[in-house]
Amino acid sequence: MSAYHPAVHRRTKGEKGNCSMATTTLPPGPSVPNLIQGMAVMAGGRRTMRRLRDRYGDAFTLWMPILGPTVVVSAPAEVRQLFQTPADVADYHDVMNLGRVLGPGSLFALSGAEHRAQRKLLVPPFHGRRLRAYEAIVEEETLRELASWPENVAFASQPSMMRITLNIILRAVFGADGAEFAHLRELLPRAVTLGSRLALLPRPSVNLGRWSPWARLDALRCEYGEIIDRMITRAEADQRLDERDDVLALLVRSRYEDGSAMTRGDIADELITMLAAGHETTATTLAWVVERLRRHPTVLRDLVDEVDAGGSTLREATLLEVLRTRPVITQTLRQVKADSMTLGRWTVPKGHSVFASIALIHEDDAVFPDAHRFDPTRFVGTKPDLYQWVPFGGGHRRCIGAAFATMEMNIVLRTILREVTLVPTADRDERWQFRGIAYAPGRGGRAVVRRRTGRQAPQSVAATGGRA
Repeated sequence: MSAYHPAVHRRTKGEKGNCSMATTTLPPGPSVPNLIQGMAVMAGGRRTMRRLRDRYGDAFTLWMPILGPTVVVSAPAEVRQLFQTPADVADYHDVMNLGRVLGPGSLFALSGAEHRAQRKLLVPPFHGRRLRAYEAIVEEETLRELASWPENVAFASQPSMMRITLNIILRAVFGADGAEFAHLRELLPRAVTLGSRLALLPRPSVNLGRWSPWARLDALRCEYGEIIDRMITRAEADQRLDERDDVLALLVRSRYEDGSAMTRGDIADELITMLAAGHETTATTLAWVVERLRRHPTVLRDLVDEVDAGGSTLREATLLEVLRTRPVITQTLRQVKADSMTLGRWTVPKGHSVFASIALIHEDDAVFPDAHRFDPTRFVGTKPDLYQWVPFGGGHRRCIGAAFATMEMNIVLRTILREVTLVPTADRDERWQFRGIAYAPGRGGRAVVRRRTGRQAPQSVAATGGRA
């Protein structure tokens, strides 16, 4: 059984046939067999990364399942350099094969000039005035879901958050309503869930029949494509298309620098990419918001006072702190495309993965003093450094919907605090549970609520007996 050793010396052929030594300098790391390293990563997850950081420092090398030899970095200076590295040197590593599942027009499938051109078209819908146009949709969907919340009964909030974020995306991104809204609401979660399960598996070279998982995925994508095709046709014929704010309409109107339009296939692929990237992750963060606030009654009380006064500063800081302490995605990946890449102290060879550990950066006391303490005030009156606070990744691969997700969470939380009282609890923190895409609260972000009739502040833990 082979072991991956981080110190590597490679011999390269000189121009005249002489051999010269080219040294690859990698961080230290474990030298146990690859299988053991891979099993430790799979079984231990964040704990394994933390132990390796404690032993080897803020950069180390290990062998990871699927990725192979991988350099893990968590020093802000090296993370900054990684995010600023040109795409022809190191680019997105589609380890989950999302490009294959979501379609060839998805940003996950594109690189280089194609990626830059497509991303440029997708930026406008998620910034400035466009975002404000979506706020009413977010509040409407939140109010609709809150009406079904039971009082004085513990329930998992994540399923509710999933319904809220799905409906918001279907309305604000797809511009769906009526029968198409209902059809997509039933179809898309099934397609994305099945696609995520098949992403790591090679597609069979032989036809396994109509009942195979791949055939079912193809059928779902075909059904989805037909719906989007009808919606695009209707948008193109809409005399008031210029007045619409949904992303589908904006993409239909958009043009590349050469004047050409996006193809219908590319529009369909990008819309489902936005759903896949922004639905579960945003809902999971909102479930973590509920979990964190119920265990920090002082913060919760101050947030209620602020929302009653019409403010937002502490609420915005609280969301930043939840994303820091409970990032639902704990890493961002690049793969070295050039012959080698210099990264701070290290020289990483072609084909190696570079893994910027979001969790390790966010847990570093040197970056965030008393990092394990939940303290939203650390972000009051200041904006986070985007090379230290990186829940949305960074560089040219930073999540394009980051501003949309932030707005969405802000309005959802504002509406919850205004309409219901979250009852605090003295229960232990919910454990982190990996659910294939995101780290979610192990009990789904358990909530206990009461309707706010007199706009009273939440009771203390002592007043509720300390238990949910």
